[in-house]
Amino acid sequence: MTSKFKSLFSSRKFYAALIGLIVVIVKAFFPNFPLAEDQLVSLAAVLAAYILGTAIEDAGVSARQ
Repeated sequence: MTSKFKSLFSSRKFYAALIGLIVVIVKAFFPNFPLAEDQLVSLAAVLAAYILGTAIEDAGVSARQ
């Protein structure tokens, strides 16, 4: 169980998702936050692409081992 948490907290995908979640929550609670809706969508798309790319990279590393 501890190794699962250790791998979760050392995961780049986890931190990218956490950053996206924090930005969305901040925007929801503070509507005057200087981030337009289209910028928020663009940020979410970039984070999703980063998470997907990291997952593909991790799958490639696992397949080689």
